[in-house]
Amino acid sequence: MRLLNKRSLALMGAFGGAQKYVSTLSPLGSVFNSIPAPKKTDWDSTSKENKGLFLIPELTSQVGFDLLRNSVEHEVDRLVVEALSPNRKRKIVTIFDEMSNTLCCVADMAEFVRVSHPDHDFRVAAEYAVVNLSNVVESLNTNTAIYNVLKEVLESGEDVVPMDAVDQRVGHLFKFDFDLSGCHLSDSKKKTYVKLSENVIMMGNMFMEGCHASVEIPKDQLPDHLRHCFNLDGDNVVVSGAHLDHWNDQVREAAYRVYHYPMESQARLLDALILNRHKLATLAGFPSFAHRALKGTLAETPEMAEEFLNALSERIKPIAEKEHKQLLKLKKEKASSNDKVLRPWDTPYYSALGRHLKYNISGEEFAPYFSLGNCMEGINIVLRSLYDVSLQALEPQNGELWSNDVYKLAAVHRTEGVLGYIYCDLFDRPGKHMMDCHCTIRGGREQDDGTYQLPIVVLNCNLNRPSGNIPTLLTPGLMRNLFHEFGHAMHSMLGRTKYQHVTGTRCPTDFAEVPSEFMEFFATDPRVISLFARHFRTGELLPMEAIKKYCKASNMFSATEMQVQIVYSMLSQKLHGKNPLEKSTTELYAEIHNQYMGVPYVEGTAPHLRIGHLNGYGARYYSYLMSRAVASEIWQQCFKEDPLDREMGERFRREVLAHGGEIPPKDLINAMLQKPLTIDDMVDALVENMNV
Repeated sequence: MRLLNKRSLALMGAFGGAQKYVSTLSPLGSVFNSIPAPKKTDWDSTSKENKGLFLIPELTSQVGFDLLRNSVEHEVDRLVVEALSPNRKRKIVTIFDEMSNTLCCVADMAEFVRVSHPDHDFRVAAEYAVVNLSNVVESLNTNTAIYNVLKEVLESGEDVVPMDAVDQRVGHLFKFDFDLSGCHLSDSKKKTYVKLSENVIMMGNMFMEGCHASVEIPKDQLPDHLRHCFNLDGDNVVVSGAHLDHWNDQVREAAYRVYHYPMESQARLLDALILNRHKLATLAGFPSFAHRALKGTLAETPEMAEEFLNALSERIKPIAEKEHKQLLKLKKEKASSNDKVLRPWDTPYYSALGRHLKYNISGEEFAPYFSLGNCMEGINIVLRSLYDVSLQALEPQNGELWSNDVYKLAAVHRTEGVLGYIYCDLFDRPGKHMMDCHCTIRGGREQDDGTYQLPIVVLNCNLNRPSGNIPTLLTPGLMRNLFHEFGHAMHSMLGRTKYQHVTGTRCPTDFAEVPSEFMEFFATDPRVISLFARHFRTGELLPMEAIKKYCKASNMFSATEMQVQIVYSMLSQKLHGKNPLEKSTTELYAEIHNQYMGVPYVEGTAPHLRIGHLNGYGARYYSYLMSRAVASEIWQQCFKEDPLDREMGERFRREVLAHGGEIPPKDLINAMLQKPLTIDDMVDALVENMNV
């Protein structure tokens, strides 16, 4: 594929008088600052052959999903026969990973298409494939014959071909997946296990729907002067969020109390979800669901996770108390009500106001300096400096993309060549419902012929499209989030694992966020920002004084924000620990809130019933904080003095990014830091980062 340069050429004319700046942009920056190119067939009529979605030949139409599904089912059947053969020639873990790769290359791609493709027929066909392949996975995970072969090999430590440490670890991870599916249980217990698993999925989905549901109340329950602040539906007021950024204290209070009112149906769903998870875990031999969820993670046990959270809480408490005094002082000066107590609905609003008043900055003021092209160039500078890797825009083939405004990139090492491909689906569009995320389409792995299966990922964001001669402009928060998502992408691109089952982000949750949290540090370092923050029209550099103000402002009131994360993290541990609970989930939330937050709990509210991550993350909500702590320690020990140090970058790639989940995360981190990582180290790193 040749580099896409038609977009950058189009940009030269689109910006008229801004040629001075355009000429300073790299080809990559020019591409992302341009209006997304039309379909290839619109400007290259000689290439009309449909190459298929993601260049998969079968996917020239949605019918291809049936072809792919049938092919996968036949290949899996063949591999099962090979695994059970007495004349087997290959390692059992190699065969298992080939099964996993065969399934994931279609199932992961189909799952993405199911939720992202704008064409209804494609989405339906993809969903049908996902459902059918999920059934194949379930049948494999409960296949006692292949489970027993794997178990015997792992227990004896011997296979038809000698195993190394990676083979052993990945084999045990496969076995753990079997155990999580109840494959080791008796037939009667297995049926119970399957039923409980179905209940967990159903209850979790229903709970998630309730997390985002609007609340309707009779409008006469609100004072006249507040009703107009919300949507009206006949005689009812519709509250669709907590309105935490509204300037009026009374509006925020009303929205908070209504939106977080304890919904009985939602509370019952959470109770059922927790109970079924506990039964699932104990049936599989774990003391609690938290023990099941944390096995093999960086935290290792619920006890260590709670020790980390408690230590962090104690260290930041005096910092948070100082912040609360500042916020309360600000509220007394600026409040639109007579309430002189700091409330949960106050802290986000007055934190933002405090940052603005102290540093006299706003996200909108920085946005002209953070055009999408500039931000992509900033990411490219970091990657070139640390890893000798550059992002190169590629010309998409006909039929390859699901939407015309998607960019395709190759991650290219100066000497190693192409490492993988990144599709950037960055713009909002009607019917697009995905949140900002990183999706694996194909994982990397070593192949039998000695080559490497290159990874393919999609980065999804919901940015505004370029308009006229104005490129997409990012607030500092959006810029930071873009860096975060590219941290995930480079974890996939730079991974060079033997097996795809453990490639890139396929590792424990509390470690998977480390590379993305690490990338955020570059988005808040003045030395790095100064390399790419230029005004999109004039090319003027963002003054260093303004950059430093932004970086300092981003750290203000961080202890207050962290206390909220500690409350949610500790709640997820307690909900999934000892069962039955000794009190209602609302009573438990209130207790934890008052213990770990300096702002008192509000009676008659249940904010925890809106925490969707209680479904997706379960007992692993702490992962955000622990990953941030590990990334902070790596940054401070290895990159603080020189954020673009090539030697440290190569070490980070070699010791951390290259291995995905094939080595225990604690061993990777210890190798990077060249010392054991302790809870005190992690807490110190987070506190030190607050003081920067």
